[in-house]
Amino acid sequence: MLEQGMLFLLGGSGYLAIELAWRGTSHWTMFLAGGICLCLLQQLAQRRLPLPAAAGAGAVGASGIEAAVGIFCREILHVTVWDYSAEWGNWAGLICPRYTVYWFLLCGWVVLVLRRVQTAFKNPIYGT
Repeated sequence: MLEQGMLFLLGGSGYLAIELAWRGTSHWTMFLAGGICLCLLQQLAQRRLPLPAAAGAGAVGASGIEAAVGIFCREILHVTVWDYSAEWGNWAGLICPRYTVYWFLLCGWVVLVLRRVQTAFKNPIYGT
């Protein structure tokens, strides 16, 4: 439970940091989206999937989470946090192929890092 909580906090903070660096702004709901994404990526990292398949599943999951959060923001909070309606292939201005590709690359890297961290903790260098 502590591990999931820490992953959620790390994912939320990381997501906010990426958004602030990329767009110069963010929204508190992006913290929630980032936390959920990293917890899901950890589950993917633990599976015996080839890295491209895990990255693809992560990209689809992250895009789905972004769509859900975007709908929540628009319909419940009455706030438009982002608008991709000018992007090619967008869906409701909430997700688009370009950012799904970016998610694929980022998720692949995150899954790779998570797998290496898991391996390092399973095979410590120093014996006890």
